[in-house]
Amino acid sequence: MRSAQLDEFRANKSRKWELRDIFGYIVEFSGDQHGSRFIQQKLESATSEEMEIIFDEIVPQYAIQLMQDVFGNYVVQKMFEYGTAAQKARLVATMEGQILGLSLQMYGCRVVQKAIEHVVPEQQVMFVQELGPNVLRCVKDANGNHVIQKLIEHVAPERLTFVSALRGSVYELSTHPYGCRVLQRCFEYMPEDQTRPLLDELHKYIPNLMVDQFGNYVVQFVLEHGKPQDRAMIIAKLKGQMYSMAKHKFASNVCEKALLTADPESRRQLIDEIMTPKQDGLSPIMGLMKDSFGNYVLQRALSVADADQKELLISKVRPHLVNMRRYSSAYSKHLSASAYPIGCSTVERLLEKCSGEAAQAEGAPESASS
Repeated sequence: MRSAQLDEFRANKSRKWELRDIFGYIVEFSGDQHGSRFIQQKLESATSEEMEIIFDEIVPQYAIQLMQDVFGNYVVQKMFEYGTAAQKARLVATMEGQILGLSLQMYGCRVVQKAIEHVVPEQQVMFVQELGPNVLRCVKDANGNHVIQKLIEHVAPERLTFVSALRGSVYELSTHPYGCRVLQRCFEYMPEDQTRPLLDELHKYIPNLMVDQFGNYVVQFVLEHGKPQDRAMIIAKLKGQMYSMAKHKFASNVCEKALLTADPESRRQLIDEIMTPKQDGLSPIMGLMKDSFGNYVLQRALSVADADQKELLISKVRPHLVNMRRYSSAYSKHLSASAYPIGCSTVERLLEKCSGEAAQAEGAPESASS
């Protein structure tokens, strides 16, 4: 049953409502869609006296209830944003022993994340300690993983004692829809001494992770943001597999990232690999052009190759484009739409662009210093 005060608030839009008008009803208003929005807006400019009254009505008795409420959680988040250090300490005290349950709950997890951002380091430690024994459970949870990511982003690494619990589970986490995100945050925010055991474990599974729908993102992250030694180890695993990986739905993304991030010599080797005829004499280029994933890798190779290799690649691609156009045109009545793949028209446009750039470079005047 709604109170008469809340009924009037919802009905009387012409009245200019203030926080003092709803004192005594803060908990009820916090759990109402319109009341919650009103309190959120007013908290941003509330006086210290108003803020204290709101805290007194909610803390400690109703804090956990509102944290897990579809509308109430937003009010508690604002209390963490705008409350004083002492007020926030009172809120955190109500959460003690409840952090795991809140982190796994749809609305509670949002409050926990906001708290992590706005409390002092000593209070953050309580969150780490309570979640530590259940870190893997949280990492694999649709709500809990966001809390673990927030801890990694905002807590000093030396306080994140639970990271060692991820060892031995790197493959399992890399291939998990939430675990793969947490691993990437570890690699992004944590120092070498904490991430090295995780990376060493990751390297054992690189070929399998490249072809995984979630693992490929972890491999791409290390290629883009990792240390040169880790990038080199991944690219070494890709060499000799470039053609088959380029035609794979997930691994093709890794191939593109490798072409973008490799050192110049490794990039040449990867591109050489997709230009060299296979043992059966067939051209890998034709296979990539006709493949819905491989054509993107070929386009990437065209865009990142250095000048002489790009020229050679263009010379190998162009005849296949001509043949495919003829084939498609001569038999168009009997062929499916895939006979002349969409990717080929993109390759064609890219080829024209690359050829134009090469021609401009050749025709450019020599610099005055030469």
